[in-house]
Amino acid sequence: MQHQQESARLGYQINQIILNACDDERRLQEIAQILGEAFQVDWCTIVITSKQQNTAQSVGHWCSNSDITVPLQPLLLSLQQLALAYAESQNFVFDNVQATSDQNLTVQLPIEVGSILGIPLRYDGKISGVVSFIRAQPYCWSEEEIESALAVATSVAIAIAQITQNRLIASLQQQVETSAQYQTLINQITMASRSSLDLNQIFQLALSRTAQALKVERGCIITLKYTDPRFKVRQQKKIPKATATVACEWQCSNSETANYLSNIQFPISESWLCQQALLNFPQPIIINSQEDSSKLNFTQETNPIFDFQAWPALAMLPLENQGTVLGFMVLQHSCAHPWQGDELALLELVGTQVSTAIIQSQTLRQVQSLVDERTAQLQRSLEVQAKLYEKTRQQIDQLRQLNQLKDEFVSTMNHELRTPLTSMSLAIRMLRQPGISPERQAKYLDILEQQCSQEINLINDLLKLQELESHKALLNVESVNLTAQLKNIARSFEDKWTEKGLTFTVNVPKTPLMLQTDAESLHRIVQELLTNAGKYSEPNSKVDIQARHQNNQIVLQITNRGSGISTEDVAHIFDKFRRGQGVTQQAIQGTGLGLALVKCLVQHINGAIAVSSTASDGSSEVCFTLTLPLTFDQAQT
Repeated sequence: MQHQQESARLGYQINQIILNACDDERRLQEIAQILGEAFQVDWCTIVITSKQQNTAQSVGHWCSNSDITVPLQPLLLSLQQLALAYAESQNFVFDNVQATSDQNLTVQLPIEVGSILGIPLRYDGKISGVVSFIRAQPYCWSEEEIESALAVATSVAIAIAQITQNRLIASLQQQVETSAQYQTLINQITMASRSSLDLNQIFQLALSRTAQALKVERGCIITLKYTDPRFKVRQQKKIPKATATVACEWQCSNSETANYLSNIQFPISESWLCQQALLNFPQPIIINSQEDSSKLNFTQETNPIFDFQAWPALAMLPLENQGTVLGFMVLQHSCAHPWQGDELALLELVGTQVSTAIIQSQTLRQVQSLVDERTAQLQRSLEVQAKLYEKTRQQIDQLRQLNQLKDEFVSTMNHELRTPLTSMSLAIRMLRQPGISPERQAKYLDILEQQCSQEINLINDLLKLQELESHKALLNVESVNLTAQLKNIARSFEDKWTEKGLTFTVNVPKTPLMLQTDAESLHRIVQELLTNAGKYSEPNSKVDIQARHQNNQIVLQITNRGSGISTEDVAHIFDKFRRGQGVTQQAIQGTGLGLALVKCLVQHINGAIAVSSTASDGSSEVCFTLTLPLTFDQAQT
């Protein structure tokens, strides 16, 4: 009864280890420990084995005394052979190992091993391993101990079955992951071939991703250019005249061997390996190790790009289309590597995609060449039409601009001429009424005089502007005291803008600013700028006039505060009849000729003018900057 309870307890512990241990090796180690402690032996060893392999697949080993050592590998091999030899028995028992004459002990056991109790483990009718209880000294195993070992063997066999199943599942998962990785690689190359016209990018993607998927250290893609473009390998089993080019290369970053150069070229006759690949077509060239290369005479290869000494394992796949080898895809390892069937299958799939990309690129180049030729012909035939079209378009644009200017001019003149004439006509009718008082008569005469002056000024401005634009205006160059002129003009404007509450400040150097220019034009420029500043200034604000010497020039700035000028209007502020946004709504009178006249007068006296508008404290500061030369140069007029 005690024997059955102990076996049940050990079975329960083994089941818990199967459920809770984190990995297979730890499971075996813990099971060996609890069995070794329960049976009070020096060593307990669990070996997972099979008839197909001569070495143990996994081992769980426990030793009661770390000071006692035993060579593990010879012991494990002996235990494995014993398990296979006693496959039909329930156990094998050696009370004195050194004295036994059993021929199944074909491997010399360590002298420290005195006695062995081994139980072959069976699961599903097959030997899956062996559990061995070992003592350092000879020992007579009791029937009770043998029965207990046999009782727990089932639990150990189940544990081994679980481990084997876990490994099978892990292997299947690895195969699925590898297959998915390979499929993803093929999809990526396929998508790249469809979306990219750059063959080098497709080469680089296919080579790098394939090398990484297969964990190789080096690779390249070699393209071939035949002297006879009609050469077909399938039709003629001979070495053609062709030039090989390393079109793309890849090498892992941790490789210690230097890269070979891309775009290196060499005749096929200088590479024995390329010749063999052509003769061996359509089969790939496979070299697993340096010994293989020696046996297959690949040591005859002298081209340095392959370098069998540094890279002894090689897979070389022909890239072909309809019997023509387009090139080769080469992968290499720095150590021996047995190429597997799934690796070669992946390489073949990638090679098909790369071959398709090469044909696609060649076809596109041919089509592009034809398109370029036809396009050039069409381009030449269209150039004359394009020139005629451009001239026609320019003429249409000029006519459109002239028409627009005409409409603007007519519209402005219609308003500017009709409004005063209407007032004058009304005043005349009122004067014709009988019995009009002298006061009303004087009022209407003032209206007539004011409106008549406005009409005369508008006509004079138009005539002056036309004269300036046609460069027919005369110059009267004289010495001008700008300081005195500015003060006189500002004084006259102080009375004019008193009702609006504007004040003027004139900031000039103590030394008079003298320059050679047309005094009348300069006076008109300043007068128009101050008139403009007065119109658009806020009530009770200040108009600032500053003048100074700067680099043999005089810079005059007139600044006022108001609603400002929009960015769009700044670019056209000096155009004829162009008035800023909101001017009409604010009922500010004007013809839109003042600043246009200023711009022409400034150019007339070889000056320059600019405007800026800066927002500040809810309003804007508008500044007109006038730059004038100190001496007028007649040659520039």
